Amino acid sequence: QVQLVESGGGLVQPGESLRLSCAAPNAIFSLYDLAWYRQAPENQRESVARITANGDIQYADSVKGRFTITRDNAKNTLYLQMNNLKPEDTAEYYCNAHFEQHPLIGPVDYWGQGTQVTVSS
Repeated sequence: QVQLVESGGGLVQPGESLRLSCAAPNAIFSLYDLAWYRQAPENQRESVARITANGDIQYADSVKGRFTITRDNAKNTLYLQMNNLKPEDTAEYYCNAHFEQHPLIGPVDYWGQGTQVTVSS
């Protein structure tokens, strides 16, 4: 019943910006921890940024000062503003929603299908 859909990826040059969105039209995000992950070929999936249901934010060291994660619970949407993009940011980006203690089914994780970000000159 929860559908995560990423959008906003694309091909940009180094130094440019992208804004990723993750929408869950059939759910409310307010109780979920939300995060962006990315995975480049031959690499493990890594956490890029996380914003908890309480509003706490964490960033990977590699993106601090360049990326900003925000959430709009009223719109059931998660955003990742990516500024000053670098070639090493090239990866498939995935949205994740995590609820540790759903009252009926316990821990819950939802993932999107991914959106490709390519940074190249």
